[in-house]
Amino acid sequence: MKALIQRVSNAQVEVDGQITGQINQGLLVFIGIEKYDEFAEVDKMIRRLLSYRIFYDDNEKMNLSVQDINGGVLLVSQFTLVADTSSGTRPGFSTAKLPAEAEQLYDYFLHQMQKSHQQVASGIFGADMKVSLTNDGPVTFLLEC
Repeated sequence: MKALIQRVSNAQVEVDGQITGQINQGLLVFIGIEKYDEFAEVDKMIRRLLSYRIFYDDNEKMNLSVQDINGGVLLVSQFTLVADTSSGTRPGFSTAKLPAEAEQLYDYFLHQMQKSHQQVASGIFGADMKVSLTNDGPVTFLLEC
């Protein structure tokens, strides 16, 4: 499982001209689900995301998590994160979980995140989404479980 996280001042996702999720300060999280990922990887990633310290404290050090600042979390499924790009000029997707199975894990991820954190928004699994954001920093990290 891979999560590309961006510290944002605001972010939103739109599907068919309708906003499906938006947050102010917090984390925009693009989630890529790999072939062998299961519920254990989801649970581990949620713990990491909510405690990952990338927000500034009073001393201008990255010591605060999204939970510490009571920030928002915007989840967006993105299977292209798990593409095999090791050779050639076209990505391969054999490392991605099959869509129906990946959707189950994404739904579980979203549900568990909502149980663990107050401000959670999301895109729609498998939809053609338009994501807008203001990256704060810029600060971007790739987390893997």
